[in-house]
Amino acid sequence: MIGAFLAPVAVVASWAKIELTDTDRFVASYAPLADEPAVQRFVTDQTVAVINQHLDVPQLTAEVIDGITSLGTGPVATRALDAMKGPAAAGIQSLIRSGVSTFIASDAFAAVWRDALRISHSQLIAAMRNDPHAAVQIAGDGSIGIQLSPVIAAVKKALVAQGIGFASQIPEVNRTIVIAQSDAVPTIQLVYGVAVGAGAWLPWVSLLFLLAGILVARRKVRALIGAASALALAMAITLAALFIGDGVFIASVSPTVLPSDVAGLAYSTVVEIIQTLGLAIFVLALAVAVVAWFAGPFRTPRRLRTFFTSGARITREAAERQGISTGRTGEWLYRQRVLLRVVVAVAAAVAILFLRPLTAGVIIWTLIIAVLVVAILELLQRPVIEVPRDSDAETPVSVV
Repeated sequence: MIGAFLAPVAVVASWAKIELTDTDRFVASYAPLADEPAVQRFVTDQTVAVINQHLDVPQLTAEVIDGITSLGTGPVATRALDAMKGPAAAGIQSLIRSGVSTFIASDAFAAVWRDALRISHSQLIAAMRNDPHAAVQIAGDGSIGIQLSPVIAAVKKALVAQGIGFASQIPEVNRTIVIAQSDAVPTIQLVYGVAVGAGAWLPWVSLLFLLAGILVARRKVRALIGAASALALAMAITLAALFIGDGVFIASVSPTVLPSDVAGLAYSTVVEIIQTLGLAIFVLALAVAVVAWFAGPFRTPRRLRTFFTSGARITREAAERQGISTGRTGEWLYRQRVLLRVVVAVAAAVAILFLRPLTAGVIIWTLIIAVLVVAILELLQRPVIEVPRDSDAETPVSVV
């Protein structure tokens, strides 16, 4: 039971260790967010807000028009030009927003986003380690942000290339997008330390507890079924908690920090790996419980096994009546049936252990293939019948 209780914590710790320490894995997980319309709208709004803050378009427009009128335009023309200040500024701002939106919807932004993620993740690790030189800072109010400066620089270059001359006056901006806020900054840094330390060994501790419980049990088959069922239940509870956590997270994030649709995407991206791994372990544990039950000494499984072997025997006998037989090969398969089943089981276990990423689909297909191989071996094997030399019609025969 201890192993089952530790399993959810082990899954989360293992995920945290990978995500918090592996920059390549982090970038691969979060880079697809650049293609999400909700994220693109959010970054567009943030970028335009920064540009408007540092580039006073109405003032610049007014200065240009005032420069024209100072050349000696007539009263009517001066009034007309003055009336154009507002619409001209609005038009330029709309043009800037359109240029920003076009850039952020392009592949160039996706590349900038990946680079920003890589830099931000490296700096976030430094921030978690209390490095004072980290670009990603955990501020005193608990806010955590990613630098927007690479995006601003790329947008400036794109706007100038589109002929928007005002964009050349956008200065270098040291601005961050706040991605999270918490009053428990020391707790966050403590969790980072624990995740890095425990993520490597906690899954093995959980597995060892499960194996130890099975080995010391008097009825090992029942213990195996119980341990696998408990592990499946723990994973089911974990998956349910992640599902409920979606709504809780979105409700807890202030819209001033992240819009709800962006918060939902961020949460889904964060928990996707945990959900995939949790579902895979759930399916594996459930499959182990079913296989252990089917191979156990219980009445219903015995009847099912008898039904299966009888069906295979009837099929073999029908084939032999038609002149189809596996001959000596079938006899060898029968003699080595236990060894062959062990080989199939070991091969399935190795596949599940080493195939990555481990998903529910990988486990299900591995089990299906293993069951099909066992069924085929059962059909191909040919029990060896020994008949005594001095036997007659009444002498019983034996199957070896």
